[in-house]
Amino acid sequence: MAILLVADLPADEHDLWLRCLREAMPGETIVADRSLADAAAIDVAVVAKPPPGSLTGLPNLRFIQSLWAGVDRLLQDHSIDPAVPLARMVDPAMNIAMAETAQWAVLGLHRRFFDYQAQQREARWLQHDQLRADEVQVAVLGQGQMGSTVADRLRALGYAVEGWSRRSGMPALAGLLARSDIVINLMPLTGETHHFFNRDRFAQMKRRSALVNLGRGGHVADGDLLQALADGQLSRAVLDVFHVEPLASDHAFWAHPHITVLPHIAAWTDARSASAAVASNVARLRAGLAPEHLVDRSRGY
Repeated sequence: MAILLVADLPADEHDLWLRCLREAMPGETIVADRSLADAAAIDVAVVAKPPPGSLTGLPNLRFIQSLWAGVDRLLQDHSIDPAVPLARMVDPAMNIAMAETAQWAVLGLHRRFFDYQAQQREARWLQHDQLRADEVQVAVLGQGQMGSTVADRLRALGYAVEGWSRRSGMPALAGLLARSDIVINLMPLTGETHHFFNRDRFAQMKRRSALVNLGRGGHVADGDLLQALADGQLSRAVLDVFHVEPLASDHAFWAHPHITVLPHIAAWTDARSASAAVASNVARLRAGLAPEHLVDRSRGY
């Protein structure tokens, strides 16, 4: 049996992943060039942005491990056999990195650091009122591994944090949005959550609150966000993900005075720790156990 790495990545990054995976699984045969492998021997695929159709013609494929936490692109590839179990990446190091980004964003919004940065460019000295952390209500939407870690880290800083997932129900969400100063999105992208943040959702949010989108670009209706900022319904947005990446150079977000753009760097997958997570799941498979963090295709994550 063999493991196939299918990753649409820059050459140096691809080589790093291949090296780390081989170091984490020295007893496994890992190939990155499908033409050099017997298709019938491949029973595991480790993937990162695999081109559509790249997993066809593997008759004995019985497990797919994603190197990314998000699996929406994989679920949209109808050439992938839905009967083959698919696992998303859950890496404690990635969870911590995401929490660090969320902490930075919340501190920046709470303490008005983004505003002070703008004032510096204008050589303008102006001190703003300062709230205590416990006076700032933060909503964390999405209570998976990342969402839970983010919520815990923010509570440790003293913020008033409430988590929400779809299991909590939409009535609970409306109340949470109405009283939250900062809303952090970490939900998975599904058909139900596409353009989740739209005109109606922004209207539910507390006036002058802020949005931190660390989930997927598809969660936000861009035009509605720009309008909510123009109307003063939202005070600021911190965005790490976008509909099309890289973000086009002429996109309105770049120059908007109340939008902070990050180039999808909130939580990179660390090849070393993630390779260990892959090795753990492959070992479970070889031992006849179900891999961890399997995707429920009916739910989309």
